[in-house]
Amino acid sequence: MLTFANAKINLGLFLTEKRADGYHNLQTVFYPIRINDVVELIDAEETSMLIKGVDIPGDAGDNICIKAFKILQKDFDLPNQQIVLLKNIPVGAGLGGGSSDAAFLVKLVNQKFNLGLSVEQMEAYVRPLGADCAFFVKNKPTYAFAKGDEFEELSVDLSAYYLVLVKPPVHVSTAQAYSKVNVKQPSTSLKDLIHLPLQDWQAHIFNDFEPSVFQQYPQIEQIKTKLYQAGAKFALMSGSGSSVFGIFENEVKLPDLEKDNLVFYDL
Repeated sequence: MLTFANAKINLGLFLTEKRADGYHNLQTVFYPIRINDVVELIDAEETSMLIKGVDIPGDAGDNICIKAFKILQKDFDLPNQQIVLLKNIPVGAGLGGGSSDAAFLVKLVNQKFNLGLSVEQMEAYVRPLGADCAFFVKNKPTYAFAKGDEFEELSVDLSAYYLVLVKPPVHVSTAQAYSKVNVKQPSTSLKDLIHLPLQDWQAHIFNDFEPSVFQQYPQIEQIKTKLYQAGAKFALMSGSGSSVFGIFENEVKLPDLEKDNLVFYDL
């Protein structure tokens, strides 16, 4: 049995304060996009992890999908499984690929073994694995706050637009990105700003990681500039980078950006 785990982008990201526990409070809007990993469960004599496609640094045995499965295995009498992950979502791109894989793995286990878990229970299982993991259980446009793990659903629909995502060949360390940001309370909540007309987003909606990340990786800022030059109505780096998305009114092709980057169209 298999499932398709999709990526997300951040429609704005405000870092509002440093917490006493070392984390940051933030405001962001998670929006699902159509780049998918494939997660498969196969009956096996022992539980293991097989990863194909895009290379993931580290030991496959420490993959977040294995961690999610073992958390469930502690509470349920689950038979051993081989977890096969076909990785298509770029790694280190601010797209939530690992978090999505874990959440969709939990949903797949729930379905395959008829566990009867509610949405809230599945969210509780995956929330300790990453701040954005629980978002992928419902997988709908969502305003996220606190550490990024408290949610309110939003009526945001970009289906009338043409979405392009560009992933440069650089990996931005999330920890390093957080270490260099300036935090501040926004005058208006992103939850309200996201309902402005799209043509007003550029003046009001930002990603607070961009200044420090652009300073270290100017090629990422150049991608954003080129997306606007190509006619994007809005462009922004997703998460802590390194991918940048552009929202266009009409279909576009960007051969200049394709030379050195991965470019995904019509998301």
